[in-house]
Formats: sequence, structure tokens, C-alpha cells
Amino acid sequence: MQATAIACSLPRTHSVPLARWSRAELARRVAATPELPRVSPSTIGRWLQAEKLRPWRFRLWQHIQNGAAFLERARPVVQVYAQAATLLQAGTWVVCADEKTSIQAREAEQAPRPTRRRQVLRQSPRYKRRGARHLLAGLSVADGQVYGQCTGRKRFREFQSFIEQVLVPAAQQRGVHTIALIVDNGTTHAPKQLERWLQEQAAAQQWGVHVQVFWLPPNASWLDQIEIWFSVLQRKLLQPNHFISTDALDSAIMEFIAYGNQVAKPIQWTYTVDKLERKLGMN
Repeated sequence: MQATAIACSLPRTHSVPLARWSRAELARRVAATPELPRVSPSTIGRWLQAEKLRPWRFRLWQHIQNGAAFLERARPVVQVYAQAATLLQAGTWVVCADEKTSIQAREAEQAPRPTRRRQVLRQSPRYKRRGARHLLAGLSVADGQVYGQCTGRKRFREFQSFIEQVLVPAAQQRGVHTIALIVDNGTTHAPKQLERWLQEQAAAQQWGVHVQVFWLPPNASWLDQIEIWFSVLQRKLLQPNHFISTDALDSAIMEFIAYGNQVAKPIQWTYTVDKLERKLGMN
């Protein structure tokens, strides 16, 4: 069917300045083709439903260019995920750390109105910007506990402070001897400085805790468990957004972390080294 063929092509190949087809635009394109009959968008919709096609939807995908280099970095991370509970019992605490940046504090013209019969929660569309904050957070892989610190900037200095003031004291309280710290290659983590700085500080300040860094492969945020928790934070606290100040935003985030930690559970991570090797064709 020619309508299906059009739906399975990109609009620009037909000189149509769109990124994706809609039912109406497909019907318009079919109508502009002399040899095809005029059809309605609803008819187009029925055809596409029968063919299980939805050209108006899209998803992002990423090709791993250097499979061997990717696997070299990803394998240790996936392995410590699988062993996190056992490692914790042996004194090694596995933590994923990253930043959620530019969290806006927006004071709505009117506070959100709670749900009522036949009405969802409502949010005023007008607001005043009250500033933005950055959240540095670490997720304990073995038990799902989260540790956070809100800052006004996101430099290596703030990440250092997070490690010194939050992660190391938490490790000392847990009585572990090693933190297996999983981070990406972002500039906030200063890949060329972090490990040396950790060694120097552990000795100078007598932490009694060794920090072993596991670097994620470039462009591999989907392997970072803290990103899953960030999505939970976004859905459960930050939408709808109504905070009268950055201080109120900070307090709300820290209260959310404490509230969630009361019932925290480890993420059910099912991505294994075998799956990764099969994905890369190296199994």
C-alpha cells in the first residue's frame, strides 16, 4: 500500500518540512499524490493501526562505536551491581553518584489545587522564577538508600564537598572500609584529578575509608542507577513545580530523600555482563 510506504519514509524525502508524520499530514500527502484517492485522517489511522505503525512517535537510540573499549569500562560496573549486597557485607559499599542540574524553583501564581471528584490536581501556568539549584546525590546500590546535597554551583569543588561531607561520613557510619564509587566522565568529577585527590585526602584526613573509582563509559547514562532515582525525584516531587524560594526547594528535596529512605529498596537491576556482551556481539 502506497500510504504505508509514505508512512515508513521520512517527511523530508517527500519535500515535506516536518520531522514526523501525523495522521492528518499523511492524509494531506496522499491527497497530493494524483494516482492515489483522497482519504480521511481516520482512515489513515485505521490502516496504520492494522499495520502496527505509529510514525508520529519516536525514540532515541545510540550506537556503541567502540565495543571493546565500552565493554572494558562497563563490565566492572555491571559486575559490582550484581555483587553489591555481598560486597556490602564484606565491607565494600557500592555507590552511584551524579548531579541533577538546574532544578528550578518556580513560585506559581497560585498554589496547586488538590484533586477533586472528576478533576485532576491543577497547577497555575503563571509563575515567578526564584532561582535554581543543583543536586549532588549518591545511590547505595545494595539497599536503595540515597544521600544528597544541594548546591548553588556544580564544580569539582562542590563534588569534593559532597564526598567529604556526605559520602565519607556515611561510609564511616556504616563501618565499611571501601567505597566503590561509580561516576561518569563529566567535568564536575574531574577525571584527571579525582583519584589522586581521593588518595591524598584519605591519607591527610585519615578517613579510614578507601575510595575505588569505577568510570562509566562515555555516553552511558543508561548504565548509571542514580539516573533512575533522578527520574523518580522528577515525577514525584518536582512536577508540578511550586517552590517559593531556593531554600524551600532545598528543604523539599532533602525531605523527599529522607522520606524515601524509610522504605528504600535496591533497584531490580537485570542488565548482566552476558546481556552486554551479546549486545556488543562479543559473546
